[in-house]
Amino acid sequence: MMPTGIYIHIPFCAKKCPYCDFYSCSYSKSMAEQFTDALIKEIENFKGGVSADTVYFGGGTPSLIPAEFTEKILSAVKNRFELLNPEITLEVNPCTVNYEKLMKYREMGINRLSTGVQSMNDNELKLLGRSHTAEKAVQVILDAEKCGFENISADVMIGLPGQNCKTLENTIQKLSELPLTHISSYILKIEEGTPFDNEEFIRSMPDDDFVSDMYLCMVKSLSEKGFKQYEISNFSKPGFESRHNLKYWRCMEYIGFGCSAHSFYDGRRFYCTDNLDSYIKNGAEKVITDESPAGDDEKIMLGLRLSEGININDYPERKDDIIKKSELLKKAGYVNFDGRILSLTPKGFLVSNMIINEVCEK
Repeated sequence: MMPTGIYIHIPFCAKKCPYCDFYSCSYSKSMAEQFTDALIKEIENFKGGVSADTVYFGGGTPSLIPAEFTEKILSAVKNRFELLNPEITLEVNPCTVNYEKLMKYREMGINRLSTGVQSMNDNELKLLGRSHTAEKAVQVILDAEKCGFENISADVMIGLPGQNCKTLENTIQKLSELPLTHISSYILKIEEGTPFDNEEFIRSMPDDDFVSDMYLCMVKSLSEKGFKQYEISNFSKPGFESRHNLKYWRCMEYIGFGCSAHSFYDGRRFYCTDNLDSYIKNGAEKVITDESPAGDDEKIMLGLRLSEGININDYPERKDDIIKKSELLKKAGYVNFDGRILSLTPKGFLVSNMIINEVCEK
């Protein structure tokens, strides 16, 4: 069997970002300790004999909990799973780490950091409700390099009120001067029920055409800086694509631990409910969402998120139909198609949902 991936959800945040609708809870050290104990029990109760080659600590804010808690969790993973040359990623909020904490992460075996930079413009960071400054983000990335991290990613947000191609290019330029190997860039979306979900903020948002121009500007700028686009929202230096996230897009199996963590394992998709108190008291309650995942529609949908695209020969029953549709989409500049490999262009990524629906429609 192919090695699986392991996702670990740490649900705590110092404060909730106004654009975020992920499951998270207020932090306290005592609650984090109880959660860590429950999480380790969940990992220890998983069957043995399974190998994995990626481990990903997501959240929430995984770097918020004490480093010794992270080490205990990672030790439990190492004891339960056979780790094969693993990529071990930890999401980091710049305000929650310093040189000493980063060194502890490196010493325990974490070898990839995903830093929540979002912008190198302090006004934009304030707008997003972030507690760090651009200067703090720079310091964290430089400290991580000093600690021996050779694989560091940064998140960038685009489509903000008041943002334009010039301010975005300034962020990209500053990031390109840092020892980064990967950039994830997301278009700001107003999620229902979040603080940004109000009429005043929605009116301040740039229109779709303006955001599209920024996206294409970003793709061009990152390419010029050596960051190749390999997925709709992800760019990397050669060989530094996120091995863990590629599992999601290639319909490979992964196992999630912790509140609200999702899994695709043993031929089923399931998730853990998002009730922290219940998780601590009663353990993980799993809910099955799909008994037969990874069908053609899902493989096409996820595969077209990647710049490598899909091989239409993998879908013999749909091949003729996909060829007809692909020729039209190619003329419009939305896809690349050589008769075998179908992939989206940057212009196509902007309307990926429409194209995926068109290709998947029978």
